[in-house]
Amino acid sequence: MAQQRFRLEVVTPQRLLVSDEVDEVTAPGIEGEFGVLPGHTPFLTALGVGELMYRIGGEEHFLALRHGFAEVQHEKVTVLAEEAEFPSEIDLSLAEAEKAEAEAELQRLSHESREYAEAQAKLERAVNRIQVASRHLR
Repeated sequence: MAQQRFRLEVVTPQRLLVSDEVDEVTAPGIEGEFGVLPGHTPFLTALGVGELMYRIGGEEHFLALRHGFAEVQHEKVTVLAEEAEFPSEIDLSLAEAEKAEAEAELQRLSHESREYAEAQAKLERAVNRIQVASRHLR
């Protein structure tokens, strides 16, 4: 008997990245990573910054993900992300430059300023992009 699959859709404001039948999904929830298998209990959660993995058969696919929401239903998972990209789309040298720039900004800004929080978010995004690209680029 074939294992049941469910539909995964990953959407950003710019495009639809994934629309496929999958066996498993893991994603970065704001309270920690969560996993979904066929028939999972429905829920809605906010997403943080991290790596989304989905598996089709024995093949795993990855995305660098930044904030949004995931809606899990019995037969479908919908991810609405502020930003998502495949490792092959990440310019590693640009991400490393963005990381260095954010680190420099953090050194010169006051911890209480709005700009400090923006620089922290920029650093978090750059680090995530570097990690995902470095682990999964072939």
